Amino acid sequence: MVSERLTRLLSLLSRLPGVGEKTAQRFALHMLAVDASYSQELGAEIAALSERVAPCSRCGNVADVQGERSLAVCSVCSDGKRDATILCVVARVQDLLAIERAGTMRGRYFVLGRLLSPLEGIGPDELPIPKLAGRIRADGVREVIVATPPSVDGEATALLLKQELASLGVALTRIASGVPHGGDLEYADPITMGRALAGRQQL
Repeated sequence: MVSERLTRLLSLLSRLPGVGEKTAQRFALHMLAVDASYSQELGAEIAALSERVAPCSRCGNVADVQGERSLAVCSVCSDGKRDATILCVVARVQDLLAIERAGTMRGRYFVLGRLLSPLEGIGPDELPIPKLAGRIRADGVREVIVATPPSVDGEATALLLKQELASLGVALTRIASGVPHGGDLEYADPITMGRALAGRQQL
């Protein structure tokens, strides 16, 4: 038996992605055990999150709100050292962050927010393709890197982008997929192995 307030907190924490009942309990009890200032600071940041952070008006990445929410610009779009002629299209902000961790992408991004998925009722009209095309024209983009996941919906979205952006005269490239670093070949599925062979490079 626990307090009603703690039960409510456990319920809220367990609704977070990847957080189950036991993890939620561990989080909550840890917050009770540490200095109260930590819980207060965490609570304040969460409470202000929706007011202080908004989608970037240019690419859809997360951005700090300085004035109007609709005019927020992320650190990538405001970085003058980035190559504006290279645009990497991703499905989610999580994908953008994963690419940034690699430290090799020096262009800019465009977040679709979703993938083409007929089973979920998401058709071409639900994707921000007109905004993407406008961004390509405005920035004089030379290459669009399509970095959607290697899933059925990701491949369908990549093909749609190829069709819709063909008339803009930009080079469209697709990220490679293959055997992960440190992985054993015997565990690779046939599709992954086929793509690894097709995307082989000069040694």
